[in-house]
Amino acid sequence: MMTKKSWLGLVVVSVITAILAHWFMLSEWMQGRYVVGPNDGLSQMIPFKHFLYESMRDGNFFYSERFGLGGGTFSQLGYYFSTSIVFLLTALVTAVLEWIGVLTTPGLQHWADVTVFVSIIRLTVILLITTVFFRLIGLKTRFAYIGATIYGVSILYFRHVTYWEFFADAIIFLPLLLIGAERIMRYGKPGWFIAAVALSMIDNFYFAYINFLLTLIYIVFRWIIPLVEGELKRTKQIIQFLLGGVLGAAISSPFFVPAVYGYLNNFRPPFEGDIPLFDMTENILSDGKLVVLPAIVILCLILFPLYKKKAFGLFALMTVLLAILHASPAVGSVFNGLSAPQFRWEHMLMLVAGGLAAVAMQNWKEIYLKHVVIGAFGTIVVYYLFSIMELEGKPSLYADSLVVMALLTCAVAILAAVRQFKHWDIALWIVIIGSSLVTVNMFQEEKLTGNHQKVEQVQGQGIPQSFFKSEAYNGEESRELVQQLTSREKDPLTRIDWMIGTRNNTPIVQDFLGTSIYSSILNQHLLHFYLDDLSIDMGRESVSRYAGFGGRTNLYSLLNGGYTVRSDKGNPVPFGFEKVAQKGDFKAFENEHRLPFVRTTNTVYTEEQLAKSPAIAREHAMLDGVILDGWDESSESVPVAKNVMDKVTIHPIQATYEDDKLVVTGKNGGIDLKVSDVRLLKEDVYVSFHLERATSDIGFQLKVNDYKTTRKRSDSIYRTRVNDMTIRVPSEETIRIRVPKGTYTLSDLALYAEDYSTLQKAERKAKQTSEPIVEWKGGRVIVQLDNSNGDSLAIMPVPFEKGWTAKVNGKKVSVLKANYAFTGIPIVAGTNTIEMSYRPPYFGVSLVVSLLALIGTLFWMIRKKRNTPSAN
Repeated sequence: MMTKKSWLGLVVVSVITAILAHWFMLSEWMQGRYVVGPNDGLSQMIPFKHFLYESMRDGNFFYSERFGLGGGTFSQLGYYFSTSIVFLLTALVTAVLEWIGVLTTPGLQHWADVTVFVSIIRLTVILLITTVFFRLIGLKTRFAYIGATIYGVSILYFRHVTYWEFFADAIIFLPLLLIGAERIMRYGKPGWFIAAVALSMIDNFYFAYINFLLTLIYIVFRWIIPLVEGELKRTKQIIQFLLGGVLGAAISSPFFVPAVYGYLNNFRPPFEGDIPLFDMTENILSDGKLVVLPAIVILCLILFPLYKKKAFGLFALMTVLLAILHASPAVGSVFNGLSAPQFRWEHMLMLVAGGLAAVAMQNWKEIYLKHVVIGAFGTIVVYYLFSIMELEGKPSLYADSLVVMALLTCAVAILAAVRQFKHWDIALWIVIIGSSLVTVNMFQEEKLTGNHQKVEQVQGQGIPQSFFKSEAYNGEESRELVQQLTSREKDPLTRIDWMIGTRNNTPIVQDFLGTSIYSSILNQHLLHFYLDDLSIDMGRESVSRYAGFGGRTNLYSLLNGGYTVRSDKGNPVPFGFEKVAQKGDFKAFENEHRLPFVRTTNTVYTEEQLAKSPAIAREHAMLDGVILDGWDESSESVPVAKNVMDKVTIHPIQATYEDDKLVVTGKNGGIDLKVSDVRLLKEDVYVSFHLERATSDIGFQLKVNDYKTTRKRSDSIYRTRVNDMTIRVPSEETIRIRVPKGTYTLSDLALYAEDYSTLQKAERKAKQTSEPIVEWKGGRVIVQLDNSNGDSLAIMPVPFEKGWTAKVNGKKVSVLKANYAFTGIPIVAGTNTIEMSYRPPYFGVSLVVSLLALIGTLFWMIRKKRNTPSAN
């Protein structure tokens, strides 16, 4: 047992190690720069933490109307931070500091500031927990700490912290699970395992899956190589693992179930690329981007006399196997749910590598000089073989430093094996710890920074504070323009279509009700609404996001889009939008064809009726009435849109076009669609087509008249795989479709004219009744509605999502999926008070299950304590 003094010493050493491991990040922070990812770090990690804190502070724990077009944040951000224990503790501390006046209102930059300090605390906890794990398997504290350092102070940890911060939390929970597993196998005590399972599943459902697979692998290897005599019989172990796992899962259910539902209610195109069984590209010894195995680990693998130690054999076997599996994309796919290969499980490799080195150090006095000399020579040979292999990487100070540290490690290891040289084993201990610290700091400087002009970053430095207020992220001119629009607008639920560049989370950054979002998990109904049902082009093809309404005024009016902001380089302004303000290069335009937030109708169309209708006909159906799924009372004839392609002649431009095959020979070419009868043209035209590039060499820009959008490479994992497009442009006699040089499939051409008479009809109907009074704040919507027309349904642009319940005049009613992705409520004639409230799916049931599981666990622990004699 460790004394209080020993624990205090371990904590102090762990804090010092964690601080030294973050030295580069800390030095950058002191100079006003942040080591954060220029893409997801700035677009998701920092904005989501800020957004969730603001939402929770306002009492909105489960839902926000500001999450894109509205969404269940507890479910959809469960993959990120909404259930993250580390984030929730950070938010709690932030709230206390704000409450006592130490902090003023924390802004976006606050969450960039605290990242490094939260990471230091997280790494300290990792070092402590992992030391406890290694002590449990029989290592002395100083040697256990070596293993913990190799595990925690790894480049993988800092890569996670920089790019996807919540990934780093998984490194806490793996050793917790392994401690729980060991306590069952050794003592038959499941309490720790139950707690570890519950905490893992509460924190992040995705990494719980990864860590559970890794724990299962560890258990299987432990069964093959038992470490101590008298371990619990396997049948009893299996019973305790299963029962403990079920209880832990049940305890976590109020967090885990909504998060998993969010994942299941997401849509992402299935990965269709090849997944090779083996593809070694990374030099994991001297230029790793994900994993660097320290030289001491390679040396220890060649210390053959130590293989008679069971713990050494266990860790050596697992290290070799996992190092090989790291080079397998197929394994990466398994750990990513059989989707695109991702390397997010390698913390287990670092843990067993740390265990290998720790066991070797504890038994160092049992090996002779000749064994270490052979090991050192073998290590140098292995490094040489890796250096001549054609692996990714290039000469750098980072790579050179790893080689120098390998040579230093070998030299000190040899000296430490000379019995006459006292205390050289301590020197080796220091070299191992020091090598890890140097490696991660060099990695931070060389691999986690770069020349990224778009974020004002240069190689060897973090992203400067100035970027957070730049026009490329949160510029003063665009921010003030948005604030001006918000101030002048009477309807607090009016949405503003504006995002900076490709940063879909601009509405979160600039704090306004927007029309865009970027998150790995989103409401699938909204994603299908954009990609399939209405074929809305977002200006950029990519998964896990939606943005704007493709310049289509009908959609702005239907979904409460009141304004759009454009820069001089932006796409054409939608029909019926008039300029109302300008700040520098940014202009704001207001929708002159507004519809009320809540509309009523008796006219019902079904999704089945409109299955073969073009997007413009579906827009007209939504304006005329409502589109419902599976409704069997519709007798309405669906709106028809006339395709005028029979009045169009096609002219190839710097290209040939025959049998749906477009071959562009010039730098930019395509086809012109020339309308023979200009009387067919109205205000706008919708041009629809199927477009695919024959080769996967490049992504490309598509231009239709003045409208621009981009398409991904055909082999990109971020492709939507939706190739049927609808582009709205102002009417011209000639529609010009342009793409770069190459070969394309261009088929299913269709052209529709839009005169907006259907929208104007909807406007006139809306004016016949008084404006509804609407309050929407988080997961609560209250509507006072005058239904003097006697319509049967109310439609509102609140995204349809499991978890909503509704009452009309105090009576519970169904919440219907209307207009593909939004909400319909049955109403009665006259005055209607509609009350909608949101709770995460199955939240009430999950709370009951969790409480029962807690009671069951407590009962089981008490019973076991009474029936089990004291164990070591």
